[in-house]
Amino acid sequence: MLQNKFLFNQSSVSLEIIGLPDYSNNENKDYISIISQWKLMIIDKPVVEGNLEHLKSIMKAFYYYSNSLLNDENPRYESNLIDITSENFYTHILLLKSSKPEVKPLNIRIGNSVLADTINCFDQLCSSNKVKNIYQKEFTNFKNKNHLSLLDKKNIFNFLLPPLFSLCSIFLVSTALIYVYDGNDNSSLINTKNKLISIKSSNKLL
Repeated sequence: MLQNKFLFNQSSVSLEIIGLPDYSNNENKDYISIISQWKLMIIDKPVVEGNLEHLKSIMKAFYYYSNSLLNDENPRYESNLIDITSENFYTHILLLKSSKPEVKPLNIRIGNSVLADTINCFDQLCSSNKVKNIYQKEFTNFKNKNHLSLLDKKNIFNFLLPPLFSLCSIFLVSTALIYVYDGNDNSSLINTKNKLISIKSSNKLL
């Protein structure tokens, strides 16, 4: 039986979901309700894959960790399957632990852009109406906290400050150019008037 496959992409990250519809509920053949496999693919990093519980655990970890970052808390998440810690402001360390004892943990370092791209892929998955049984209430809570934190005064100030500086710079440069132009224009008018006066004086002498 052919399985359905959906791919969620964002820049450097791709999330592939493979599975079947629930035929017992007469579900559309193009949907996925039974996830048999998933793959998280990050450019220049090992492929991460597992079962549905692994996926939910990783999604929860990323949402929790990103929420801690946005709230200026100590960013750290630990569980049986994944740990996420901060090496510095720009680098985050993923420690992926297999449920099989013989498989060694996988250590991956990612930057802020990859972290954001991964969460974007998870958001796409949660918003998809073709993949069922993945969206959990706790993900909604984490996402709502992330969105609310963007309304924080400090975050608004940090978000609006660069554009305001740019607008002020453009205004100052434009004003300076207008002043220089007007100054040059006035100088030209004065020179023209002086020339006309000198011509008239010359005509009188003649």
